[in-house]
Amino acid sequence: MFREELKVLDCTIRDGGLMNKWQFSKDFVKGVYKSCVEAGVDYMEIGYISSEDQFPRDVYGPWKFCAEDELREIVGDNNTNTKLSVMADIGRVKFDDIRPKSESVIDMFRVACYDYQIDKAIELAHHVIDKGYEATINLMAVSKVTDRKLDEVLDDVAKSRVGTFYLVDSFGSLYSEDIHTLMDKYKAALPGKTIGFHGHNNQQLAFANTIECIIKGANMLDATMLGIGRGAGNCPMELLISFLKNPKYKLKPILRVIQEQVKPLQKEIDWGYFMPYMITGSQNDHPRSAMAWMDSEQKDDYVAYYESVMAGKEV
Repeated sequence: MFREELKVLDCTIRDGGLMNKWQFSKDFVKGVYKSCVEAGVDYMEIGYISSEDQFPRDVYGPWKFCAEDELREIVGDNNTNTKLSVMADIGRVKFDDIRPKSESVIDMFRVACYDYQIDKAIELAHHVIDKGYEATINLMAVSKVTDRKLDEVLDDVAKSRVGTFYLVDSFGSLYSEDIHTLMDKYKAALPGKTIGFHGHNNQQLAFANTIECIIKGANMLDATMLGIGRGAGNCPMELLISFLKNPKYKLKPILRVIQEQVKPLQKEIDWGYFMPYMITGSQNDHPRSAMAWMDSEQKDDYVAYYESVMAGKEV
């Protein structure tokens, strides 16, 4: 499986933070960072860049904001081979909040957007490129995008200076044939650009779909420790590293941080394959209602949740 251009990105803190409002301790984040460095993971996404006037600090943890001084408490000057990434949502960060690369330990911004926001996403991506950073665009909820609109998005991205574009299975609803169709479309429309993949595990397919994307030529792969992430979570890092069988990646540091820090977190947070998340994935729905159900006293009443979902679809 060795392919020199293939890169692995850990988004444990960023995506996992969607389950606890980014209230990870510094020791936890340091543990994940150390494991990524020792394991040879290419990028670690340490959180979001967000404007503090939109998200109160007494509700959201520091990894929702990624202030420079707090990042340096974790990584110092980051004199390692693991680059640092952050995500920026359209409308939730101000251009002036982003300092020049020469003043930051951040290496890459991933701009997350929906199809109707692609113009703003390209504008923000160009802004961070001009400030010296790497940039990707992550088109969310592609399973809801029409073919015509997706063609328009890809045409805009092809004309941009953005070098990496992500196929994102936001709802964990895609099957292998969907992956093949979309990867073929992305590659045909974006010659010379890198394609990335970010999968969710609602139907136990995040790892399998990551493999399919590798086969089809994706060279940026997202994963998280023990699959932690929003709702059903993501492709497990330990599975991906084991599969790649690339000597540059080491499994033992990943197993250590899972054993010592990530696994114990399951006593506080329910992520991973649960029936409500499976139901939203099979219906190509956003998992927000499943997450609310999992926080209720009815969390194990799968039939009632299914009936509530399907009642909303009745004509």
